[in-house]
Amino acid sequence: MNYVSTRGGVAPIPFKEAVMMGLARDGGLLLPESFPDVRDRLAAWSKLPYGELAFEVVRLFADDIPEADLREIVRKSYAAFRPVPPAPDQAWTGPEPVPVRPAGPVHLMELFHGPTLAFKDVALQFLGNLFEYVLGESGRELNVVVATSGDTGSAAIHGLRGRKGVRVFVLHPAGRVSPVQELQMTSVLDDNVFNVALGGTFDDAQRIVKTLFSDLPFKDAHRLGAVNSINWARVLAQVVYYFYGAFRTMERTGASEVSFSVPTGNFGDVFAGYVAARMGLPVRRLVVATNENDILARFFSTGVYARGEVVPTLSPSMDIQVASNFERWLFLHAGRDAARVRAWMDGFAATGSIELPRLADGTLDPVLRPGRADTAATLETIRRFHADFGALLDPHAAVGVSAALAAPGAGEPVVCLCTAHPAKFPDAIARATGDASLATHPAVEALKGAPTRKFPLPADAKAVADFVAART
Repeated sequence: MNYVSTRGGVAPIPFKEAVMMGLARDGGLLLPESFPDVRDRLAAWSKLPYGELAFEVVRLFADDIPEADLREIVRKSYAAFRPVPPAPDQAWTGPEPVPVRPAGPVHLMELFHGPTLAFKDVALQFLGNLFEYVLGESGRELNVVVATSGDTGSAAIHGLRGRKGVRVFVLHPAGRVSPVQELQMTSVLDDNVFNVALGGTFDDAQRIVKTLFSDLPFKDAHRLGAVNSINWARVLAQVVYYFYGAFRTMERTGASEVSFSVPTGNFGDVFAGYVAARMGLPVRRLVVATNENDILARFFSTGVYARGEVVPTLSPSMDIQVASNFERWLFLHAGRDAARVRAWMDGFAATGSIELPRLADGTLDPVLRPGRADTAATLETIRRFHADFGALLDPHAAVGVSAALAAPGAGEPVVCLCTAHPAKFPDAIARATGDASLATHPAVEALKGAPTRKFPLPADAKAVADFVAART
């Protein structure tokens, strides 16, 4: 399996090289040359535990890693998760890292049982082990520079802390992540971890990362690597849980297809579901669920992709106005025509807006559907699901659930992705339920009073480049 850039300027490369490249050298994003059709494997895959399913999916895209080595990388990655017993009505035995539980009209897929209580752990534990494996083969070093709106930073740190040959520089928007998210990052004092509190927004941090990666002499001299969802391996690891969530839900309900509702900021998580659908998973629709920062919902409603101002919300990991992974969808939408993608992206860079025509069925895509939940809807959804179904949702999951309930459907079961543990957002839980004590977790309690370290910097690419250079 080889990988190509959405902008057409990179010769096809194998998986390991794609992982280490991160952002394509022409400024685009890497994608496999094709997606395998796995419809004839679904019945067999549906009986597998999570780790074995992950191996079967990933091996299709990582054929330059010996299978025994890949199986061990996958095993180590999910050993870090807190095992959760399956729901009583599920047929298989043994604890699983990604449980799926019914809650009233929806099914909740809990993705927060990793080290940092966020869905990013599913991919970043895998990517950390993958980096260490590839670097061990080559004897090289890697300096990871990552932008975070909250959860990616802590998951990257916990996936890479103490790893041989790796340093990690995390840029988070100062004052725009939750206190728990900040503590999870800044309380890690390993010598290879550097937390940068950046003046500005997540979009500023993301822009700076892309600027550093686009400066090829700097990237090469300082051996930069990426763990944001611009890295294909991040998306690949997330593809797995769409298969898993669909299998568990179809097993429970007897349905032949499912839908998903995905709280979305950078479009990476929902794009992973889109890949699963392209591979043959029976997905009827993917609800692209946004908060007030609704550039993606507006696009899939109107066809206009237009940058706006970032609005701080209760779901800070979604407070994004420029979604990096949208370019991957554009590439597929354009029939893999890199020239069209370059023209669209150049137009967006110049004007802050592009417009695409609708398909014959009146949509922009037959699978992707827009959804939006503002602060009032988010709080009401948290309150209602706790009161009526005993399910405590973090504000990101609540956006997804609210959008799912508002989206027109055809009666198929809907799986809502729960992307973080509610203990990471006690203020939102308190506002919704009146009881802050509901949002607790031993891992969060252990952070209180921990020593911290961070480095304040302006939202300036040169300042960040100088900071990285001085430490590499």
